[in-house]
Amino acid sequence: MIVIYARKSIERENSISCETQIEYCKSMIKPDERSEKVITIVDNGFSGGNVNRDGFQKMMKLIRQGKVRKVIVYKLDRMSRSLADFVDILQEFKLHDVKFVSSQESFDTSSPYGEMIVKLLAVFAEFERTSIIERVTQAYAHRSEMGFYMGGRQPYGFELVPAVIHGIKTKKLNPIPSQIEQIRYIYEVYAQESVSLRRLLDILISEDKKPLEGSDWSTAKLSALLKNPIYVKADSDIYDYYERHGTQMITDLSMFTGEYGAQLYGRSKHKPDDPDWFDMKLVLMTHQGIVYSDIWLKCQKKLSKNKQITNSFSNGTSWLAGKIVCEKCGHHMTTVKAVINNNGEIRRYFNCTGKSHQKICTGTKVTIYAEDLENMVYDCITEKLSDLKEIKRIGKTADYSEINDLKLKLKTVEQNEKQLIDTMLSGGFNADLLALANRKAEQLKLDRIALQDRIDELKSKNEDAAVIVNLSRSWKTADYRRKKEVADIMIDKILIGEDGGTKVIWNI
Repeated sequence: MIVIYARKSIERENSISCETQIEYCKSMIKPDERSEKVITIVDNGFSGGNVNRDGFQKMMKLIRQGKVRKVIVYKLDRMSRSLADFVDILQEFKLHDVKFVSSQESFDTSSPYGEMIVKLLAVFAEFERTSIIERVTQAYAHRSEMGFYMGGRQPYGFELVPAVIHGIKTKKLNPIPSQIEQIRYIYEVYAQESVSLRRLLDILISEDKKPLEGSDWSTAKLSALLKNPIYVKADSDIYDYYERHGTQMITDLSMFTGEYGAQLYGRSKHKPDDPDWFDMKLVLMTHQGIVYSDIWLKCQKKLSKNKQITNSFSNGTSWLAGKIVCEKCGHHMTTVKAVINNNGEIRRYFNCTGKSHQKICTGTKVTIYAEDLENMVYDCITEKLSDLKEIKRIGKTADYSEINDLKLKLKTVEQNEKQLIDTMLSGGFNADLLALANRKAEQLKLDRIALQDRIDELKSKNEDAAVIVNLSRSWKTADYRRKKEVADIMIDKILIGEDGGTKVIWNI
């Protein structure tokens, strides 16, 4: 079978008609070929910029089925205007033993001259492909280094809005407040020691915290969200974290002020679950970060361990054990399990040891169920922590900013020390220059010590505030062990009166 292919461009109304092209092509059929079946395939009004054309695809299907012996066109550009596409087409023709003829360029792949031309075209096509890849790669790298969002799946919590960055019109990530609140909650919950990805998912489901757009949460989706530096307030600790893992730091150290989010780009030579997979580049973006670096880094540490942490809610005792005291006799009250109805329901209640062991007390007149008392005390602690958190948060932001500035200066000093030492070890210094370098090294050491002392001083001053804030964050999702630890810190004892009245004696 011989195929005559014609295409009229959509871009040029006055271009030669398909009917005229077909007549020229028919003249290229040799006398000994006139007995063969000839079909005409036309793409009328299609651009030659790509090969997604109905007629062209129909022709290629016949070729792949082995039904075509020769293809004739009016001109080479009727097949494709892309050199790379054209060479690929010719290679597929050759694979299926199909000859290709152009009526106007005397191009015939069945001749030695035509074969030589095909090989030359292949060389130029490869050069074209390589040049395009290099230009695209360089443009991508340049725009990435300038902090432009480089596409891909839009991260949850952001929308793309028009922006002008370094005088270039582009788009930037803009936080969506309702989704950002979900993201902060997810980080704060997962940062708790007792919360695994599976338990985090269960908490979100139980609290009906569904994504505000897209598919439902899954452990894989949560893991990807938690690993993404797009959400972190990138500061000196984030710089250190990625630098330690071999990431190429594109943005200057001085810019890591804890204000902006960051983005990883490039190709990794390692698997994502390998702790040394960061053979990539990190650049600061232009949008505000969402999650503080300490919480973000806690999450990374947990993700790298990839352990499922179990909880202890099935424990038969109470996290208030050791705190409950009978007001009447002064003895401690312990938890007891008992079946309370015909349905076999088991509940825990508090029993006075002065009554059960010492036989000196009549105990309470009402049953004090452990779950009811725990819920009441839980609410009291929640309120207490909320009040303490508001008091202690005053000045934390200022201290955080000062600490980060000091860390940035410390990092700069350490870099200068390393550079100076490397220069000294390389030799070439005379005695005077070596003495000057030693004095500079000693001054850098003193600067480093002074900066570290100031950082330690600020951290020490804020330890109490950090403890309160951490307790407040962890309380809502605390497991049995964590609740008991918090109760031990905050509560001296809980007095239970004869009539069931409760009085909490606080340590704080």
